[in-house]
Parts: sequence; structure tokens; C-alpha cells
Amino acid sequence: MSGDNTALLARLDALISLVGDHFATGLVAPDWNSSVAFQYRKAGTKGKLHPVKSVSTIRLDDIQEVDDQKQKILANTMRFVDGLPANNVLLTGARGTGKSSLIKACLNALSSKGLRLIEMDKSDLVALPEVVELVAERPERFIVFCDDLSFDDGDSAYKALKSVLDGSIAATSDNVLIYATSNRRHLLPEYMSENLTYSHTPDGEVHPGEGVEEKISLSERFGLWLSFYPFSQDEYLSVVNQWLRAMGVDASRLDAARPEALVWALERGSRSGRVAYQFACDFVGRARQADS
Repeated sequence: MSGDNTALLARLDALISLVGDHFATGLVAPDWNSSVAFQYRKAGTKGKLHPVKSVSTIRLDDIQEVDDQKQKILANTMRFVDGLPANNVLLTGARGTGKSSLIKACLNALSSKGLRLIEMDKSDLVALPEVVELVAERPERFIVFCDDLSFDDGDSAYKALKSVLDGSIAATSDNVLIYATSNRRHLLPEYMSENLTYSHTPDGEVHPGEGVEEKISLSERFGLWLSFYPFSQDEYLSVVNQWLRAMGVDASRLDAARPEALVWALERGSRSGRVAYQFACDFVGRARQADS
């Protein structure tokens, strides 16, 4: 009988543990020494920071034709790492032009000085205040990175981000900045009907309506805006050559790759750093396969 009681108690303990795990809401700190980058992932009702085992190795020198944007985000990040005032950053514009790559490259350049990165999906931003609270007492400097950020009307994550950026009664920790990339300058969908809410004063001034103001208010909470534009043909070819050289292609073969690179971009309907890198991978892969 005592054996039955022991088994029953063991099962009850296991059940209590499972119930406790299910309803626990506190975010547990990871091993901060295990990586320089972490990803927030949610399983059921609980979120967890997972160390990134293989961090992107992209360098600032690998990213070409966006020198002005590169200089500005690097300067802002260096000030942040040095404990000086710095801004949250919103990178918007054409796809594949290096927005997220610049953030990863900044991490690689400055991780030795204490910079760390936490990547969060936009659907998980409701947990952003919890993440900020978790790292508030850490000595490192944290960039919370959200890639391809945009919101639908009424999205709960929108309010969480807005609160952390500027609008909460609780001060945001000075060792956290938000870096986000988006194809939308104001992060929310914009509709033609909203133009009707603009008002005109007798002296000719134009005032946006409340709906427009609400959409602008979130993007304005990012102190630094960086805009990215589609590459010209020459810019695209310059990036192609840069990646081909980085992959060991002899200079004498660069001109031969030019027509193929242009066709590659035409077939994809885009000229960007991403398309240039994809072409270089294909070109070098085919060349090495033929040589072997």
C-alpha cells in the first residue's frame, strides 16, 4: 500500500510541476555567456530567450552602396555601447538593400565591447516590457531587433512597442535600444480614405486627422530613420563584383559575369544587395562545379 502511495505522490508532484510551468509568466534569464545573440521564442504561454549558436558573420565591409546609412547606424550604435545618449533606429525602404544585414554587422563589430542582440518576432512584442525588465540590471548593452516590422490595425503588439519606445510611465532601461526594419515608413497600413480626414485652415495650413496622427506617432518614436532605395544598375553590378571577389573569383573573370548578373536581376525583377549575393553564390557554385 505504501508503494502505491509513493507512486501516487510522485505523479502528483509531476502534475503540480507541469501546472506550475504552464502558468508561470516570469521570463527566465539565459546563460548570457553562451552567445552574443539571443532569440525570443514562445511555446504555449511561456516565452524563452534562446542563445543563437551560429551568429551571422557578415561584416560592415561586406555591405556596399549604403555608406551613408552605414555610417549613421554605426555611429549611433557606438555611442550606445559607450554609454552615451543614442536613438532607437527604424530602417525602411527597398527589400534586400542591407537593412537587417547592417544591424547584424554592427553586432559583429561591437560585440567585444559588450553589445548584445535579442531578436523578437513582431507577434511576440507584447512580451517586450518583460524582456526590457529582464536585462535592465545587466552590464551589457542590448539591441532588441525586430525584422520586417509592420502592424495591422488594432494589433496588441503595436501598443506594447509604443509603450516601451516612449509612452509608458516606467522609464525604459538605458541599456536597451530598439532597432527595427520595415517596408512601411509608418509601420501601419495606410488607406486612401484617410486623406479625407485632413483639415485645411483659412491661412492654407494642412492638418492631418487623428487616424493619420496615430500612425505617424509610432514611427516618430524612433529617433533615427534610415531610408534605403533600389539600386541603380551600376550600384548593383558593383555589389556583384564585391561578392564575387569575396568568394575568390579572379578579377579577369568579373567582366564575363556582368551579362549573367544583369539577366539574373531582370528575371527576379529586382536589383539589390540580396539579389547580387544570390547571383554570386550561383555563379561561383557553377564555376567550381565545372572545374571539378
